[in-house]
Formats: sequence, C-alpha cells, structure tokens
Amino acid sequence: MSVIITAARGALYLTLLSEMCQSLPAAAPAPPATASQLVIVAPVDALTTPPTPDQKGNFKIAPPYSNAPELTVKEGVPVGTVTQFTMSSADSKMYPGLRGPYQRQVWVYVPSQYVAGTAAPFIVAQDAMQRQTIPHILDNMINEKRVPALVAVFISNGGGDGQGSERGLEYDTVSGKYAEFVEAEVLPLVEKNAKVTLTKDPDGRATLGGSSGAAVAFTMAWFHPDLYHRVISYSGTFVNQQSPLNPQTPHGAWEYHEHLIAAADKKPLRVWMEVGSRDNRATDPESTYHNWALANNRMAEVLKAKGYDYQYLYAENAGHVDGKVVLQTLPEALEWVWRDYRAK
Repeated sequence: MSVIITAARGALYLTLLSEMCQSLPAAAPAPPATASQLVIVAPVDALTTPPTPDQKGNFKIAPPYSNAPELTVKEGVPVGTVTQFTMSSADSKMYPGLRGPYQRQVWVYVPSQYVAGTAAPFIVAQDAMQRQTIPHILDNMINEKRVPALVAVFISNGGGDGQGSERGLEYDTVSGKYAEFVEAEVLPLVEKNAKVTLTKDPDGRATLGGSSGAAVAFTMAWFHPDLYHRVISYSGTFVNQQSPLNPQTPHGAWEYHEHLIAAADKKPLRVWMEVGSRDNRATDPESTYHNWALANNRMAEVLKAKGYDYQYLYAENAGHVDGKVVLQTLPEALEWVWRDYRAK
C-alpha cells in the first residue's frame, strides 16, 4: 500500500481543469436530438438560469455554460490536504476480481478546518469523479460557510465498463453490496491513512457520481438509507445495464422509476440530478430501456409523485456527464444537498 500526501494544489490548477470528468470511461457523443424526437416525461419548468439553493422540482438550463466561480483558487482561502492510497483486490472479500487481480486508487480530501478526533461529514465520489476540482470548490465553499467542513473520498472503480466488467459489477448491480463494500473495506482505510474520523450519521453522508457512478450513488442511499441520505447524480445510468442479470430486477436500474420507488415507502433521501438533452441514446424508444434522458426524466417524475426532496436539472444541448455542465453546476449541487445540515 502506498500513501502520498499533498497540500499545495493551486499551481497545478489550470492543468488539472482539463480533466473535467476524469476517471469516467469515454463515451461516444450522442447525435443531436430534435424536439420531436425527445420525449420529455417529467414536467420541466422553462427556466434558463439555475434555481436557487433552496428550490425543489424540475428546471431547465441552457448554454452557454461556464465554469462556476467557486473553481477559482482564491488567495487567503485555507487549503485542505489530499491523501492517496492504493487498495489491492487480493485484500478484498467483496470484490476480489472478476478477471483476475487489480488495484484501485483512493484519494481523501480533508479540509483545513477539520478538528482532529471529531466526526466529520463526508461525500463519496465514484470513479474518483472531479477529484482535482472538488478540493478547490470545497476550500472556497467551506471558507464561505456554504457547506460544512466536508471530507471528500474519491474511489476509483475496479476497471472496465458495462456488463461483464468489474465496474459494471460494482456500479450497475441493483443491490446494497457496493455500499457495504465502501463501509467495510474503504472507509476504515480512509480513516487510517488520512487520520480522520468519519461520521456514522447518515444525514452527514453523501454520494456523488456520473453515469453508472451516479446510478450506484443513488443505489447506495436507496438500499442503505441507514448510511447515506444525500445524493448527487450526473447523467445517471438508470437504464437496463445490470451486471450480472437479476430476475428480481429484470430491467436493472430502470426498475427504480418503473417500479421500485413508487412501490416502496418514502425514504429519507435528498437527491440532486442532472441529464443532458443529447445524453446517451437520447432518441431511443422507451422499449430499449436504454435512453438516458428519458430514464432521468422518469426518475424526476416518480420522485416528484412520491414527495421526495429533490432538484432536477435538464441541460439543453448537453451530452453525457457533460464537462461544461458539471463545472458550472457542481457547487450549486453541493450547496443544495447540504443545505440545513446540522451535525448531531
């Protein structure tokens, strides 16, 4: 196991910005969809500016998209530390490797305001999403007291993509296993290597991801509301991509908006979601169970019908986990899911 600790990141900022949605597998851009081709299931309010941090419901945003000011390194703002360590599949009881041994990297951001020995709220980012930019965002937002002094845990996936891959097994499986893996095998190493104590309060825990990483971010909270109450999802893979197949959920994550959410008692979750109008297979018919835009619209519809605390952004002329949209909206998403948080 290797451990690397760095504290000064500002000088690398411009270079790191080029990795907008780092660690996510490259996806082929979807062709533009015309208004007649794209089926909008959930009602979308005709807003062209972002909603305020306390608004709920469905909103539409449009180009031009620009980087949020919170990404800029500001003089005088306290800078947190980042710790990196390596996990080997040989040490894992839950994900020992579908196709042989592998390693995964984990990075941990700890804000300068963290007080040793106290239980810190935290967010877990799948695919180590935005591991270079989130520390800058949190430095600024914690300093401005817009979010609590969050620890951020960035976990890389086990490799590959889609059905039959390690990543597909971890992220596209509709079960509580991945959340249990993070709890049992990742977080103890986070506390040990980053010298931090993480809260056990589910209200002080959030998940984040893009694509299949977003689907599992929701899955973590859905199956384990005892562990997580807050979710941020970009272009969530709420489609039929489960690996391996499970007869109890034959349509994979499509089952969330098809059956699961409506049939279950309301859970104590706060969910922020985004999808692009040109997202993956945005012109596919519903019968394919593989239209990302339609799936996310349906998620918004069922969350609204069930009375969930959610905010949904439909981004016009945006692709799958669109980097420009992410870098404009991520601070807003963080502020929205963490609003009203009070440590217990």
